Amino acid sequence: MDFDQVLEEIGEFGRYQKTNYLLICLPVMFAAANSLSYVFTAGTPAYRCLIPECENASDHLELFPNWIQNATPGDFDKNGVFTPKTCYRYRVNETFIGSQQPPQHHQSCPAQLFEKSEQRCNSWVFDSEENTIVQEWGLTCKENAWKLAFVGTMHFAGLVCGTAMSGYFADRFGRKIIFIICIMFMAVTGIAQGLAWDYNSFLVFAFLNAVGTSGVYPLAFIIGVEMVGPRKREMSSIVLNYFYAVGEALVGLAAWLLHDWQLLQYALSVPPLFFVAYYWFVPESVRWLIARNKRESAGKIIRKAAEVNKKELSMALLDNFKSNSPLEPTKCCDQEMDSKESLTGDNTSEIWLSVKEVFKSKTLVGRYTIMLYIWAINAVVYYGLSLNSTNLSGNKYLNFALVCLVEIPGYSMAWFSLRKFGRRFSLSGSLFLCAVTCVAGGYITQGSTWAIVSLFLIGKLGITSSFAVVYAYTAEMMPTVIRSGGVGVMSTFARFGAMLAPFVPLLGTYYEALPLLLFGGASLTAGLLGLLLPETFQKKLPDTVAEAKQLGKSKPKHSNDDSSLPPTAATNGTNTNNNMESSIT
Repeated sequence: MDFDQVLEEIGEFGRYQKTNYLLICLPVMFAAANSLSYVFTAGTPAYRCLIPECENASDHLELFPNWIQNATPGDFDKNGVFTPKTCYRYRVNETFIGSQQPPQHHQSCPAQLFEKSEQRCNSWVFDSEENTIVQEWGLTCKENAWKLAFVGTMHFAGLVCGTAMSGYFADRFGRKIIFIICIMFMAVTGIAQGLAWDYNSFLVFAFLNAVGTSGVYPLAFIIGVEMVGPRKREMSSIVLNYFYAVGEALVGLAAWLLHDWQLLQYALSVPPLFFVAYYWFVPESVRWLIARNKRESAGKIIRKAAEVNKKELSMALLDNFKSNSPLEPTKCCDQEMDSKESLTGDNTSEIWLSVKEVFKSKTLVGRYTIMLYIWAINAVVYYGLSLNSTNLSGNKYLNFALVCLVEIPGYSMAWFSLRKFGRRFSLSGSLFLCAVTCVAGGYITQGSTWAIVSLFLIGKLGITSSFAVVYAYTAEMMPTVIRSGGVGVMSTFARFGAMLAPFVPLLGTYYEALPLLLFGGASLTAGLLGLLLPETFQKKLPDTVAEAKQLGKSKPKHSNDDSSLPPTAATNGTNTNNNMESSIT
């Protein structure tokens, strides 16, 4: 049974699909929010040493009083504002104290009160407008900076584990039920993060929260793509990414309004609990039901869709979904399942033979090594820019929201450039755009806040477009027999690379421009290497390793291969894989 033909009868994207598509997009917003909440819950607020000779800890203390540069070492930024060191203060001048008769409390804190030698402090004054786990568990100073970055690393480790499990369980038990379970698990573990009693428990719940979060977007993507017709699939995948970007931006807005890490966790994790109602409102994927030979259940959904879309179903179509129907669809499904069972061993052997052929080919090993590097750089820069946005001048909440929202034009640019300029130039061009703007943001515009933020946003737009393009590009360079596994390996490798992203902003403590220069240099090298790859736009998808090696070559080795297919056929095959370009999370 060709379900695309069924969709032609009930409507490719009618009212029924639009309603359910909107429903599955809403949890994606909260999945995006949960995936980046640690930027603020484990963020570092502004703080300085407490100076008991000049202030009382019980009072409402000013973070940066006028006398602070007399009492603590520090630096003047490019705008002339003094920033004290967070964990060091000047020693008290005992000679000056002894000369005071009687001893008094120095509220004005004159410079004579202190010697110009530094000492560590163990009490701090924090920004009263922000409360994170730094205050909660005393994670101050450089020796604890790695603990805050490690929260992000644990998050990406959870994504690696969760993505594989959710995909397997969804294929076995159904899209809808696993989708709902992932949402509930994400919500419960997110609430548990707010209830964490120490740093270690927070880490555990952050890992588990990522396991749940990792399944929400991919399953929403699959459900959305499987419920619409062929001409609407690219639209459905791109729009889903728009919701993801809005969800990321909501983290900045919520943190701006709440100023407390526990309240932020609750605000992002409690609402998804209501999505349990999707068990009764969101239908199972009809494609999955047909593949499992559950024709009656599939028929009920199709009849409901036709009713809502105000379409008339043909009798021939309705007969396909009767439980006792002896028609071809049942035979096809049964034969397909039997075939899969009987050929499992052969398919496995074919996969491993293809993998061995790939490793014997210097051409393919070189190409896939370049792709692995590009995937890793994309992940590090993409997530690194999001995390580093809070270190920009100006309002860090607004900067973070803008850096997330700029992904929307980034996805749109990828969608346009893939069809206009092909895969290779779209990928390298996006990386070059990111490289130039990151380097410029680090050097050219020092002292101009709006220009730095603008260049930073353009850099994020470029890397977002690159990340979207690389999915389609990778799929089109892989032979059919290992295409799914090959893209999976690349994606997993990228997530391992993303584990390094939370540590990159720490380099800014040594040299302010270093994170942006690192992002720019890495993007430049990835863009240059991308130019060495073959173009795959409007080319036949390679079915064998031999055909994959022929990509980019003017003449195939065998005259009887399938590379002479008409452009329309090649284009159709290519567009099928473009849906993967949006699965970046």
